[in-house]
Amino acid sequence: MEAPPVTMMPVTGGTINMMEYLLQGSVLDQSLESLLHRLRGLCDNMEPETFLDHEMVFLLKGQQASPFVLRARRSMDKSGMPWHLRYLGQPEIGDKNRHALVRNCVDIATSDNLTDFLVEMGFRMDHEFVAKGHVFRKGIMKIVVYKIFRILIPGNTESIEPLSLSYLVELNVVAPAGQDVVSDDMRNFAEQLKPLVHLEKIDPKRLM
Repeated sequence: MEAPPVTMMPVTGGTINMMEYLLQGSVLDQSLESLLHRLRGLCDNMEPETFLDHEMVFLLKGQQASPFVLRARRSMDKSGMPWHLRYLGQPEIGDKNRHALVRNCVDIATSDNLTDFLVEMGFRMDHEFVAKGHVFRKGIMKIVVYKIFRILIPGNTESIEPLSLSYLVELNVVAPAGQDVVSDDMRNFAEQLKPLVHLEKIDPKRLM
Protein backbone atom coordinates (compact mmCIF):
# COMPACT_ATOMS: atom_id res chain seq x y z
CA MET A 1 0.00 0.00 0.00
CA GLU A 2 1.42 3.39 -0.94
CA ALA A 3 1.93 5.68 2.03
CA PRO A 4 -0.20 8.82 2.02
CA PRO A 5 1.60 12.16 1.70
CA VAL A 6 2.84 13.60 4.95
CA THR A 7 2.62 17.29 5.83
CA MET A 8 5.12 18.35 8.48
CA MET A 9 2.97 20.77 10.47
CA PRO A 10 3.17 21.54 14.20
CA VAL A 11 1.09 19.12 16.26
CA THR A 12 -1.08 20.59 18.99
CA GLY A 13 -3.08 18.95 21.74
CA GLY A 14 -6.50 20.60 21.72
CA THR A 15 -5.96 24.34 22.07
CA ILE A 16 -2.72 23.98 24.06
CA ASN A 17 0.56 23.55 22.22
CA MET A 18 2.66 21.42 24.58
CA MET A 19 6.44 21.63 24.45
CA GLU A 20 9.14 19.41 25.94
CA TYR A 21 12.13 21.15 27.53
CA LEU A 22 15.06 18.72 27.64
CA LEU A 23 18.61 18.37 28.98
CA GLN A 24 20.59 15.15 28.43
CA GLY A 25 23.75 13.47 29.61
CA SER A 26 25.17 10.07 30.53
CA VAL A 27 26.88 8.37 33.44
CA LEU A 28 29.06 5.26 33.48
CA ASP A 29 27.71 2.11 35.12
CA GLN A 30 30.11 2.38 38.06
CA SER A 31 28.82 5.87 38.91
CA LEU A 32 25.12 4.95 38.81
CA GLU A 33 24.61 4.38 42.54
CA SER A 34 26.26 7.70 43.41
CA LEU A 35 23.94 9.53 41.02
CA LEU A 36 20.84 7.75 42.34
CA HIS A 37 21.87 8.65 45.90
CA ARG A 38 22.26 12.31 44.91
CA LEU A 39 18.86 12.33 43.18
CA ARG A 40 17.14 10.81 46.20
CA GLY A 41 18.45 13.71 48.25
CA LEU A 42 17.51 16.43 45.76
CA CYS A 43 14.14 15.21 44.46
CA ASP A 44 10.69 15.03 46.01
CA ASN A 45 10.41 12.88 49.12
CA MET A 46 9.23 9.67 47.54
CA GLU A 47 10.82 6.46 46.35
CA PRO A 48 11.70 6.71 42.63
CA GLU A 49 9.63 4.73 40.17
CA THR A 50 11.26 1.93 38.20
CA PHE A 51 10.32 0.95 34.68
CA LEU A 52 11.01 -1.66 32.02
CA ASP A 53 9.63 -0.57 28.66
CA HIS A 54 9.65 -1.82 25.08
CA GLU A 55 9.76 0.98 22.50
CA MET A 56 9.23 0.71 18.74
CA VAL A 57 10.04 3.58 16.40
CA PHE A 58 7.89 3.85 13.25
CA LEU A 59 8.58 5.89 10.12
CA LEU A 60 6.28 7.17 7.41
CA LYS A 61 8.06 8.46 4.33
CA GLY A 62 6.31 11.21 2.44
CA GLN A 63 7.18 14.06 0.13
CA GLN A 64 9.57 15.67 2.61
CA ALA A 65 13.24 14.75 2.94
CA SER A 66 12.77 13.62 6.54
CA PRO A 67 10.24 10.88 7.37
CA PHE A 68 7.43 11.38 9.90
CA VAL A 69 8.39 9.59 13.14
CA LEU A 70 6.11 8.14 15.82
CA ARG A 71 7.14 6.16 18.90
CA ALA A 72 5.08 3.34 20.40
CA ARG A 73 5.95 2.24 23.93
CA ARG A 74 4.53 -0.33 26.32
CA SER A 75 5.38 -1.37 29.86
CA MET A 76 6.84 -4.86 30.24
CA ASP A 77 6.73 -5.03 34.04
CA LYS A 78 3.32 -3.51 34.84
CA SER A 79 0.35 -5.48 33.58
CA GLY A 80 -2.73 -3.68 32.30
CA MET A 81 -0.88 -0.50 31.33
CA PRO A 82 -1.91 1.03 27.96
CA TRP A 83 0.38 1.50 24.99
CA HIS A 84 1.67 5.05 24.58
CA LEU A 85 2.04 6.83 21.26
CA ARG A 86 4.47 9.73 21.21
CA TYR A 87 5.26 12.41 18.65
CA LEU A 88 8.33 14.63 19.05
CA GLY A 89 8.73 17.64 16.78
CA GLN A 90 11.90 19.18 15.41
CA PRO A 91 14.06 20.78 18.12
CA GLU A 92 14.06 24.55 18.37
CA ILE A 93 17.77 25.04 19.03
CA GLY A 94 18.42 28.46 17.53
CA ASP A 95 17.60 30.53 20.62
CA LYS A 96 20.80 30.65 22.68
CA ASN A 97 18.97 32.29 25.59
CA ARG A 98 17.17 29.02 26.24
CA HIS A 99 19.13 26.72 28.50
CA ALA A 100 17.28 23.58 27.31
CA LEU A 101 16.42 21.99 23.99
CA VAL A 102 12.76 22.68 23.16
CA ARG A 103 10.51 20.59 20.91
CA ASN A 104 6.83 20.01 20.28
CA CYS A 105 5.51 16.99 22.18
CA VAL A 106 2.33 14.90 22.08
CA ASP A 107 1.93 11.77 24.26
CA ILE A 108 -1.32 9.79 24.34
CA ALA A 109 -2.45 6.44 25.76
CA THR A 110 -3.88 4.03 23.20
CA SER A 111 -5.41 0.58 22.81
CA ASP A 112 -3.36 -2.62 22.47
CA ASN A 113 -3.65 -2.73 18.67
CA LEU A 114 -1.55 0.42 18.22
CA THR A 115 1.25 -1.21 16.21
CA ASP A 116 -1.22 -2.93 13.86
CA PHE A 117 -2.94 0.41 13.31
CA LEU A 118 0.33 2.15 12.46
CA VAL A 119 1.24 -0.54 9.93
CA GLU A 120 -2.19 -0.24 8.31
CA MET A 121 -1.61 3.53 8.06
CA GLY A 122 1.54 2.90 6.05
CA PHE A 123 4.18 3.23 8.76
CA ARG A 124 7.07 0.78 8.96
CA MET A 125 9.03 -0.11 12.06
CA ASP A 126 12.57 1.27 11.85
CA HIS A 127 14.02 -0.06 15.10
CA GLU A 128 13.07 -1.23 18.59
CA PHE A 129 14.74 -1.39 21.98
CA VAL A 130 14.16 -2.09 25.66
CA ALA A 131 14.68 0.68 28.23
CA LYS A 132 15.14 -0.07 31.94
CA GLY A 133 15.65 2.52 34.64
CA HIS A 134 14.41 4.93 37.31
CA VAL A 135 12.16 8.00 37.32
CA PHE A 136 12.57 10.84 39.84
CA ARG A 137 10.44 13.97 40.19
CA LYS A 138 11.21 17.46 41.43
CA GLY A 139 8.12 19.64 41.15
CA ILE A 140 7.18 19.67 37.47
CA MET A 141 10.60 18.34 36.46
CA LYS A 142 11.10 14.67 35.64
CA ILE A 143 14.53 13.03 35.81
CA VAL A 144 14.92 9.68 34.04
CA VAL A 145 18.01 7.49 34.41
CA TYR A 146 17.94 4.45 32.15
CA LYS A 147 19.92 1.92 30.16
CA ILE A 148 19.06 0.97 26.58
CA PHE A 149 19.15 -2.68 25.55
CA ARG A 150 19.51 -3.91 21.97
CA ILE A 151 16.97 -6.56 20.91
CA LEU A 152 18.95 -9.39 19.34
CA ILE A 153 16.02 -11.23 17.76
CA PRO A 154 13.38 -8.88 16.24
CA GLY A 155 10.21 -8.93 18.30
CA ASN A 156 11.74 -11.03 21.11
CA THR A 157 12.13 -8.75 24.14
CA GLU A 158 13.63 -11.60 26.16
CA SER A 159 16.72 -11.68 23.94
CA ILE A 160 18.52 -8.44 24.74
CA GLU A 161 21.97 -7.07 25.54
CA PRO A 162 23.13 -3.67 26.85
CA LEU A 163 23.89 -1.14 24.14
CA SER A 164 26.67 0.51 26.15
CA LEU A 165 28.45 0.63 29.51
CA SER A 166 26.58 3.76 30.57
CA TYR A 167 23.15 5.07 31.52
CA LEU A 168 21.35 7.91 29.78
CA VAL A 169 20.17 10.73 32.03
CA GLU A 170 17.35 13.03 30.89
CA LEU A 171 15.88 16.03 32.69
CA ASN A 172 12.65 17.24 31.12
CA VAL A 173 9.57 19.33 31.62
CA VAL A 174 6.42 19.24 29.48
CA ALA A 175 4.68 22.63 29.56
CA PRO A 176 2.62 24.93 27.33
CA ALA A 177 4.53 26.86 24.68
CA GLY A 178 6.11 30.08 25.90
CA GLN A 179 7.03 28.83 29.39
CA ASP A 180 10.74 29.24 28.74
CA VAL A 181 11.38 30.23 32.36
CA VAL A 182 11.30 26.51 33.23
CA SER A 183 14.63 26.10 31.46
CA ASP A 184 16.22 28.34 34.11
CA ASP A 185 14.99 25.99 36.86
CA MET A 186 16.30 23.03 34.88
CA ARG A 187 19.74 24.60 34.52
CA ASN A 188 19.88 25.32 38.26
CA PHE A 189 18.93 21.73 39.08
CA ALA A 190 21.46 20.35 36.58
CA GLU A 191 24.22 22.36 38.29
CA GLN A 192 23.53 20.44 41.50
CA LEU A 193 24.25 17.12 39.73
CA LYS A 194 27.78 18.09 38.71
CA PRO A 195 30.34 16.56 38.58
CA LEU A 196 28.45 13.24 38.68
CA VAL A 197 26.72 14.02 35.38
CA HIS A 198 26.80 16.99 33.01
CA LEU A 199 23.36 17.64 31.53
CA GLU A 200 23.47 19.63 28.32
CA LYS A 201 21.32 21.07 25.57
CA ILE A 202 22.23 18.56 22.87
CA ASP A 203 21.62 19.15 19.18
CA PRO A 204 20.48 15.78 17.74
CA LYS A 205 22.02 16.68 14.38
CA ARG A 206 25.47 16.50 15.98
CA LEU A 207 24.88 12.81 16.66
CA MET A 208 24.09 11.89 13.05
